[in-house]
Amino acid sequence: MSLYQFKVETIKGEIKTLEEYRNQVLLIVNTASKCGFTPQYKELQTLYEEYHKQGLTILGFPCNQFMGQEPGNNEEIESFCEINYGVRFPMFAKIDVNGENAHPLFKYLASETPGLLGTKSIKWNFTKFLVNSNGQPIERFSPNTNPKEIKPHIEKLLKEV
Repeated sequence: MSLYQFKVETIKGEIKTLEEYRNQVLLIVNTASKCGFTPQYKELQTLYEEYHKQGLTILGFPCNQFMGQEPGNNEEIESFCEINYGVRFPMFAKIDVNGENAHPLFKYLASETPGLLGTKSIKWNFTKFLVNSNGQPIERFSPNTNPKEIKPHIEKLLKEV
């Protein structure tokens, strides 16, 4: 199975595969607008601006599975991210990341990079998955991990591109 086979819906409703991100280092994040970790949008945008030209892309996937912290529709989410955090990295349509209706991409990421004690479920909003330029999930970072702390891991993978 390849990460590039997954179909995703952009926040604007277009269906595409992750193929367009081949040869890029990816940081894939489940996001929410009304979460204690929501300010991480700012740090994620800073990472994107700093490393995008070197080959990093951040992909944001809003999720409402954790205490209803992403209640808006896609248009409201997009507007919130742009107005409050200046988000310019790709955002996608709201999805589930756990359970029966979990998006296949997140099932794949969770199984390839298990969390603490080997758990496959995603613990909370702003869980981050780092993927190398070959599409291989490398590491999972907890919601508590500030995006700035991931910089050394990103830099290492960018050197391999």
